[in-house]
Amino acid sequence: MDKWQVSGTTLNDEWQIPESSLSERDADVLNLINQEALTRFTFDGLKRRLGLHSETLSRILSRLEQEGIVEKGPEGYRVTSKIDEFQPMHSTISDESRMSLLQTLVPTNVSVEQLILNLKGKWFGLLRWLGSTEGEDGITLKWTTEDGSIQVNVNILEPALTIDAKFLREKDLNMALKASYQLIVYIGKLCSSSRLIRHVAYFGDHDLNLMPA
Repeated sequence: MDKWQVSGTTLNDEWQIPESSLSERDADVLNLINQEALTRFTFDGLKRRLGLHSETLSRILSRLEQEGIVEKGPEGYRVTSKIDEFQPMHSTISDESRMSLLQTLVPTNVSVEQLILNLKGKWFGLLRWLGSTEGEDGITLKWTTEDGSIQVNVNILEPALTIDAKFLREKDLNMALKASYQLIVYIGKLCSSSRLIRHVAYFGDHDLNLMPA
């Protein structure tokens, strides 16, 4: 059993890694991609999240591209279906470092698709864009602080919007709250923008059906 260190967290995972040119350090990156269920990510975001040197990460991502695990595009990297071949057999990772910070609802006359597009890739004060996850639980947009100590996530499962923080090193709640408020202020401005407003038909009491039970 190998013992790896990723972002201050000790991982003890057994991996099903097919024969390839990938190294143990490559596996560290794969572990984070799997742990965060990333479907898209940026170089700078991953570098801050992992605390890796630029040249080291560049070589790793180049090898992952050669293996067909990730594809580079104009907006960063996209994870391919081949990532499924590199799933860990088991994991000791827990969510004890995660904390819910804010919960709200997206107005029913706001285009969630446009809201997401206007959030992707953006920097907010303390936060630098990391990437996103898409699945049955909606879409989760992820940022990390510049020093990589805190990760802030925005999950949108229409109409609910939740912001939480993952503390990767020391638990600096004040910094996480400041970052989350910077995000929610920007989200509020977007929701008030006429560009994101969509026309919604109203039918008296049936409007209640717009909200989930």
